Amino acid sequence: MSQQYPGDTATITTPAGDASTQKYEEARAAASRAMSTISIPQEQPLRTPPAAAEAEVDPDLLSYRGFKFGAAFFGWLIAISMSVLLMAAVSAAALGTAEILDYTTSDAKAQPGAASLTAAGVTIFMLTLAFYIGGYVAGRLARFDGGRQGFGVWMIAVLVGAIAAGAGWVLDSQYSLLDEVNRPDVALSDNTVLLGSIAAGATLLILTLLFAIIGGKSGRRYHDRIDQLL
Repeated sequence: MSQQYPGDTATITTPAGDASTQKYEEARAAASRAMSTISIPQEQPLRTPPAAAEAEVDPDLLSYRGFKFGAAFFGWLIAISMSVLLMAAVSAAALGTAEILDYTTSDAKAQPGAASLTAAGVTIFMLTLAFYIGGYVAGRLARFDGGRQGFGVWMIAVLVGAIAAGAGWVLDSQYSLLDEVNRPDVALSDNTVLLGSIAAGATLLILTLLFAIIGGKSGRRYHDRIDQLL
């Protein structure tokens, strides 16, 4: 007897009238029906982990990033104003201290090196503090990229200083303005004064740049804290 069952491609020849063969055939038929009902799931594509997904940036916020001349300009105005106020306050305090301690000009001329270092150190400190405040204001005004705003404050100051120095050089070449200035007589050699001036100028440029950038970043942190709360 030859029979073929569903799901089975092979044809099995079994003797007719055998009870064990009939049970075997029924078992095979039941197994074939059970196998036909099983579905194998298809492979799913791998999902990108949330941490690896790129953070979406609001395009409206991108338009406010970058260097802002207005914020840097007003930061520079604040830096210049604070420089004048701080230097005036320090000068008044120095005059008051000199009156109390009876420190005269002759005493300063007796120790020109110490007097020059003190004056240069105080001036550099006051200007550095003023540029930190100017950078902070620029960072607060611009909200984003505080470091760039602080650098802009410093750059505007350098450009204005260079223009003022160039204009002064042109005026002095025509009218000899420096010859009419009563400069203090410092008992130091010209080389010492020149080297000291170069060192003080380089230190002033580096410190004001550094603290203007730090001030700009500090001004931006105010907005970062607000964004975190929102």
